[in-house]
Amino acid sequence: MTVGITFGFVDLADLRIHLAEAGPSDGAPTILLHGFPEFWFGWRHQIGPLAASGLRLLVPDQRGYNLSGKPKGIAAYHLDRLAADIPALADARGIGRFNLIGHDWGGLVAWWIASFHPDRVERLAILNAPHPGIADAYMRRHPGQWVRSAYVALFQIPRWPEASLLGRDCAALRNALADTSRRGIFSEADLDRYAASWVQPGAMTAMLNWYRALVRLPRRDAPPVRAPTLVIWGRRDHALQSGLAEASLDLCKDGRIVWLPEATHWVQHEEAARVNAVLLEILDRRINPVAGPE
Repeated sequence: MTVGITFGFVDLADLRIHLAEAGPSDGAPTILLHGFPEFWFGWRHQIGPLAASGLRLLVPDQRGYNLSGKPKGIAAYHLDRLAADIPALADARGIGRFNLIGHDWGGLVAWWIASFHPDRVERLAILNAPHPGIADAYMRRHPGQWVRSAYVALFQIPRWPEASLLGRDCAALRNALADTSRRGIFSEADLDRYAASWVQPGAMTAMLNWYRALVRLPRRDAPPVRAPTLVIWGRRDHALQSGLAEASLDLCKDGRIVWLPEATHWVQHEEAARVNAVLLEILDRRINPVAGPE
């Protein structure tokens, strides 16, 4: 376990957030947003190096996950509400502008914050997550992405996905993580830690409601992202085509992509050292020059 992390709860207007924090209190504020089906623990390989560089890290369990609040109803998980949680969290910690890093669903939220709360985001880093503003149009042009996203349709069914994913000690989700990543990336102890978060009362329904809200609820057209943006993308992603990364840059005023050809969707776990170096570069915490294919 990464040392130097403190844990607590932050009460927002309508939600209690469980928060991991690390790094010096006077460091550049940097918020890390996990995806499905992880929680703050999904950044365990990044917290130590980023904190050691002098960054002040806030790593929340997002709405509905692990120990954070789990509002009822699909509307509580509209992308606007997910995105609004993060500036509110920063406000509660006395933070104005912040760096923002997101993976998977955390990346979608990070994109949305950067588009609709541009005054709050200093620098943006996205790991294997498309901007929601381009996703629908991309999928209309690339039917192969529909096939990869078929699981999202299954998540729309009431109650059955919860029973399926929680059954047999969460075997389906355990296997999904193991089967879509490099061999051995997720240890049994890691999977046990994840499973303990999945079985929190109400957590699985809340986690799935993110997908239900995305499909069923309308979204605004997203303005361009003004913050300097880095997209890190593992090309062996089982669920997301690499073209989504390129299409997302169309909404960026200042963006670039770092490709990791051998990495899967779980890029921050599989190539932690490389990811950390690239993140430290864009966050102006330079270490050795970043090398490799881009």
